[in-house]
Amino acid sequence: MSKPAVKTRKKKLKRNIPKGIVHIHSSFNNTIITITDEKGAVLSWASSGSAGFKGSRKSTPYAAQMAAEKAVGVCKDFSMSSVDVIIKGIGGGRESAIRALQGSGISVNSIKDETGIPHNGCRARKARRV
Repeated sequence: MSKPAVKTRKKKLKRNIPKGIVHIHSSFNNTIITITDEKGAVLSWASSGSAGFKGSRKSTPYAAQMAAEKAVGVCKDFSMSSVDVIIKGIGGGRESAIRALQGSGISVNSIKDETGIPHNGCRARKARRV
């Protein structure tokens, strides 16, 4: 009787990524933090909803802070030490997410705001006839 084939597993490679980019999308309802490498490949992400907040508590600065800490926890495995931050949106979690990044031991090199600006705005209401 022959022996059964033994499965060999590949050893998981530990990537070393010293510098990354943090994208913070902060809306009135949620805050999404995505951490990528310099080429744009996503390493980790977290949102206020994935951090365990529901309803109106998702839009709070505290929820954004918890989401940022959750996203950074995964990037510690990649030995990331410095990041550039790109912010988009006008929600309440913008500043608290950056403070959570700085407090976690990652140095923030630059902060760039890419919030969209309306060029002509919404369509005006029709004129009132009296």
